[in-house]
Amino acid sequence: MNHPFIDRFVVITGGPGSGKTTLIDALEAAGFDRTVEAGRAIIRDEVAAGGDALPWGDREAFAERMLDRDVRTYTTVCRVAEECDGPIFFDRGVPDVIGYRRLVGLPVPAALDAAARRHRYHPRVFLAPPWPEIFHGDTERRQDFAEAVRTCEAMRTVYGDYGYEVVELPKARVAERVAFVLAENQRG
Repeated sequence: MNHPFIDRFVVITGGPGSGKTTLIDALEAAGFDRTVEAGRAIIRDEVAAGGDALPWGDREAFAERMLDRDVRTYTTVCRVAEECDGPIFFDRGVPDVIGYRRLVGLPVPAALDAAARRHRYHPRVFLAPPWPEIFHGDTERRQDFAEAVRTCEAMRTVYGDYGYEVVELPKARVAERVAFVLAENQRG
């Protein structure tokens, strides 16, 4: 899908506990539009409903729901992008689902590969690296730090495989990360 605004669709990805969502929250507070991470939303919904489409339950169903939600989010953003000023920050993108599937040993269906090729983002993707000083688990983030490192590398690889330039975020205060993303986004 070659949407006319894809150069404004900026993905921030990485492993859990790397400050990715905190950065996106700060970008939103600075007046930028953003999306919400599908995985966390699905976990909340499934736990509330007593469902099993969870990363510690039915991983296949969890991955399918992430893809569905990411595609719906992308489609919604495409419809409203003209009304938004500046970049729109995505808390993960469709390729993250492929990275997740690879990480947990699930096959990547042809339809998912096609979705990642069709739903494109800015050619430069920001990667929040593993950062032990800020890493912590919670009820939705049950991964340990070693899995966070593996997740980060899976995302670095998958975005590279799909032709994106992966730019690693500095391990710095949130305000510095915001400035870095805005400067790098202007450059690219």
